[in-house]
Amino acid sequence: MRTKIYQINSKRDVNRVKFEGLDLLERYQGSSAVDPSIYDEVFSAEIDETDLEQIYQRFNTVGHPLHRGHSLSVSDVVVNDNGAFFCDSIGFQPIAFDESQTQKPDNLMRVVYVEPHKAPYIADVAHTLEAEQKAVGDGLIEPIDNYDGTCLVGNEESKLRGMDGNRRIGDGSSIMAGPFFVCGDSGESFRSLTDEEVTRYMARFAEPEDISPEEVEADMGFMIYPM
Repeated sequence: MRTKIYQINSKRDVNRVKFEGLDLLERYQGSSAVDPSIYDEVFSAEIDETDLEQIYQRFNTVGHPLHRGHSLSVSDVVVNDNGAFFCDSIGFQPIAFDESQTQKPDNLMRVVYVEPHKAPYIADVAHTLEAEQKAVGDGLIEPIDNYDGTCLVGNEESKLRGMDGNRRIGDGSSIMAGPFFVCGDSGESFRSLTDEEVTRYMARFAEPEDISPEEVEADMGFMIYPM
């Protein structure tokens, strides 16, 4: 289920309601309504969890490679197909929340994000080395040229680290392991995908593939250079 998480940006939090429960909003800001204009979108992706308590547990334990914020806390807002919910001192409370009033950073790239055993989806990755490394499982990034103005960005150490096989690439003899994303290649740096590129790679990786650990291990090659 597509799930979004919004967290208060301290620079716009003039009434200092970050980490405060619903019962204190009236006292601090003169209204009990949650103000979406002070929130930033810090996560938007497809996850398996649908129960709010399960989502809370995930984002306070393992997290997610595309999460740009802190652990899920009081005053955060979770939005999914079931509505918008305020993370209160105890549990979650349904609220009215206009997402169009929220903000997100300017340095985000639109990518196609591909995880093992799952259908691909459109996501945002911050255009920083740290965010790009986190998106592929916290490791050295490995760009692979698609020769069409785009590239696949994966984890250079994914197979050595035993990550699950994800998709076959090229003529089908090479394997991408672990999560990866498809982005544009401007020649000097990465860029957002165009609409046409998004459509192409959503179709290209539409079907999850069953790839055994033995196949992944067999695809690990080493180059020996003469001294």
